[in-house]
Amino acid sequence: MAKSKLEYIWLDGYKPTQSLRSKTKIEGDFSGKLEDCPMWSFDGSSTEQAPGGSSDCLLKPVFICPDPQRKNGYLVMCEVLNADGTAHESNGRATIEDDDNDFWFGFEQEYFLWDESIDKPLGFPAEGFPKRGQGPYYCSVGAKNAYGRYIVEEHLDACLDAGLNVEGINAEVATGQWEFQIFAKGAKEAGDQIWVARYILERIGEKYGISINWHCKPLGATDWNGSGMHANFSNTTLRTAGSKEVYSKICEAFSPADVIKEHIAVYGADNEQRLTGKHETQSIDQFSYGVSDRGASIRIPIATVERGWKGWLEDRRPNSAADPYKVAAVIIKTVKSADVLETA
Repeated sequence: MAKSKLEYIWLDGYKPTQSLRSKTKIEGDFSGKLEDCPMWSFDGSSTEQAPGGSSDCLLKPVFICPDPQRKNGYLVMCEVLNADGTAHESNGRATIEDDDNDFWFGFEQEYFLWDESIDKPLGFPAEGFPKRGQGPYYCSVGAKNAYGRYIVEEHLDACLDAGLNVEGINAEVATGQWEFQIFAKGAKEAGDQIWVARYILERIGEKYGISINWHCKPLGATDWNGSGMHANFSNTTLRTAGSKEVYSKICEAFSPADVIKEHIAVYGADNEQRLTGKHETQSIDQFSYGVSDRGASIRIPIATVERGWKGWLEDRRPNSAADPYKVAAVIIKTVKSADVLETA
């Protein structure tokens, strides 16, 4: 009887930023289908999700793909449930109220490759900073500019082998900073794919003794870029509008103070350190939008305008450690609140 390795992946209860957890389940004659993944459980008292006296939490499989790094392996993304089958309070995926697959998301996931031996990004000297400031590293090539490409390329291949919708990769503005982009439809699918891609990257980092730093501003108040998870999004209205007015109305729907607060609440911890008005960001206490403006809260891509106001928008505020489930969900909610008519 053939044996398969199912790696059950979930998010723990750590606050304000959750971590990935996983463990392996061996199944005989496994079909490879999500519906044939059994429910499982884990010790929630070790992940800040349950007290020791009543520690069982359930794992509900919600997404599956091949595990590119294991023979006969699968990666199984799970929701965390309480012992009675209700959604655990840490379960962001279960809070998605509107999983409208008419909404397309392209997340730009930035991160730092981190050298734990010096507690700095890969490519940094043990003391001080690189001789050159920002500039030479973005989309760079060469040993003096691009650090850790072997990890990034291995991650790209692994994601493609897993069947994830990776759209591209590039070196980012700071030393040791990189980005991958993933496309998906609907809030749940977008979140599933980003979390699994993050998991694969973490595991590749183990192999080389390099950590993945998801913090939005790991170098603190220095003249080095932070990391975002820019959210490109569209629905039928945005893709077919043909109207600057429609785009303005949708962008304005993001501008009320209570809406800004709702978005910032799920756009990642410590975002005030990153959204300063510097380093290609708008200040966290302000909201703006503009064509081709990387200093705006929401950028209207020039390609959208050139296509006759038919395309997408980019919310530049979500940070690298944000939960994509929650980011996608709140974007869907706000776009649908805009006073525009859906176009067929």
